[in-house]
Amino acid sequence: MPELPEVEVVRRGLDRHVVGRTFTAVEVLHPRAVRGNTHDLAAVLPGTTITGTGRRGKFMWLTLDCADALVIHLRMSGQMLVGAPGSVDSPHLRIRALLGGSGRDSAVAGEPLELDFVDQRTFGLWQYAPFSGDVPEPVAHIAPDPFEDDFDAVATARLIRTKRSAIKTVLLNQEVVSGIGSIYADEAMWAAGVRPSKSARSLRQRDTIALLDHARDVMARALEQGGTSFDSLYVNVNGASGYFSRSLNAYGQAGAPCARCGTPIERMVVGGRSSFYCPQCQRG
Repeated sequence: MPELPEVEVVRRGLDRHVVGRTFTAVEVLHPRAVRGNTHDLAAVLPGTTITGTGRRGKFMWLTLDCADALVIHLRMSGQMLVGAPGSVDSPHLRIRALLGGSGRDSAVAGEPLELDFVDQRTFGLWQYAPFSGDVPEPVAHIAPDPFEDDFDAVATARLIRTKRSAIKTVLLNQEVVSGIGSIYADEAMWAAGVRPSKSARSLRQRDTIALLDHARDVMARALEQGGTSFDSLYVNVNGASGYFSRSLNAYGQAGAPCARCGTPIERMVVGGRSSFYCPQCQRG
């Protein structure tokens, strides 16, 4: 599943290409892509103009001039692709939206644009929703992520330390801290020297804050490299893959030597999820 860096890469692409443009037509090609909506997107979106973009954790949204939002969740395999009308020919195309007007990209200013939602596994969705404070209603239950200006690492660390579960499980709890998935949890724990199975409540406050700092740092580095792509399912708005997978130290590296000490990386299952760690470096 795309995690914070991958979703942020897509959001930045949308910010460049579609902000300032107006929906002229929307075609829903699969009902699962709009499940949970109380509005017919094909009826409510045409005529609205995109005024901005936002993201919290793994959710992103397009802010509309009517003061509502179009919330987008990529889930396992969702892709947001921007191009000339008719440029996407995929059996997994779920929503097609035509955009008029001029956006921020001067190279295609005034030319019609198509925004396509491609989703092989049909877990992702588009949802029209009002705002609840600074975020759309479907996102309001999600905790702030480490990249938000008002993210409080001290308070988040205290909350983490109230949990009896393994630290890996707690890091994946989007109501505790959002945006971190299995990839970046493993990478942050490797950087911090924390074993995935360690009880969250047994961590010291300063070590928990350091772990959150490592999570932010590793996600920032992934963002610089376009995110992590293991297959063709994660791409940016232009269809290009990220390359942070070349820089992974723990996730998916079972059997490979630890970059710090040379001990083979091992795999364990924590909360039903594969976790990769160094048995020598990650004793804490």
